[in-house]
Amino acid sequence: MLHGVVTFLTDYSIAPAELARAVEDAGFESLFVTEHTHIPASRETPWPGGADLPREYAHTLDPFVALATAAAVTSTLRLGTGVCLVAQHDPIVLAKQVASLDHVSGGRVLFGVGAGWNREEMRNHGIDPTQRFAIMGERVEAMRAIWTQDEASYAGKHVSFERIWSWPKPVQLPGPPVLIGGSGPTVFDRVLAYGDGWTPISRQTGDLQQIAERIAELQERAAAVGRDRIPVTLYGGSSSPDTVERMAAMGVDRILHLLPTLPRDEALDHVGEIARRVHGAAD
Repeated sequence: MLHGVVTFLTDYSIAPAELARAVEDAGFESLFVTEHTHIPASRETPWPGGADLPREYAHTLDPFVALATAAAVTSTLRLGTGVCLVAQHDPIVLAKQVASLDHVSGGRVLFGVGAGWNREEMRNHGIDPTQRFAIMGERVEAMRAIWTQDEASYAGKHVSFERIWSWPKPVQLPGPPVLIGGSGPTVFDRVLAYGDGWTPISRQTGDLQQIAERIAELQERAAAVGRDRIPVTLYGGSSSPDTVERMAAMGVDRILHLLPTLPRDEALDHVGEIARRVHGAAD
């Protein structure tokens, strides 16, 4: 079982470099950071987590700036987006950002992607929310073409370009692992179409039994189409030793432990507490 930390890094929380050093020193495999380009001040879309949208959603740092900072002060820590809202990015620019981060980090990027939930946010980027899954799929495919071809082309309904040059290429080929976020009824279609892993959010997927059933369904579908076993990264998993053991038996490969958005000293204390629980689970 791999253990990572996921958090909203903001302009009022612990700085990325300090957090990354602490997470690596505490023995965690990865650090994942969230993304929202902005939050519309007037919005209709309900937040999936409850009634009131937490403050940190409107204050998140750019994930690639934060992860580049983290890369500069660490040597083994995997650097993840949890998740990058791909439909809200130009795919040529995003391919360059991800490849550059993988290059400067020595191949440590885990590219978590999602289509997003905030429809007003999408519309501000010129995205029709009803098309966001199709747009995300084409943009990921287009990025893979840029990463793997010296002279890349892509022709789709939402993305189209001919014969472009773009370097650096990622250290990891055919690109950093693409971890598909989401827990909806069609998420496995996307995982099997263009993903290298599945990243469900624990609170949205259900209890442990429901998560186990979904994992079993994914692996059955993967086998049916000739895919190898699909790695599963659980976003927001428990650090309880008993629960960690159950999750491993269910087929969870990595748990991302949620770190609240906290100032420096409180964040470091919280990382230490999670580490103590995780190391206890590993003993």
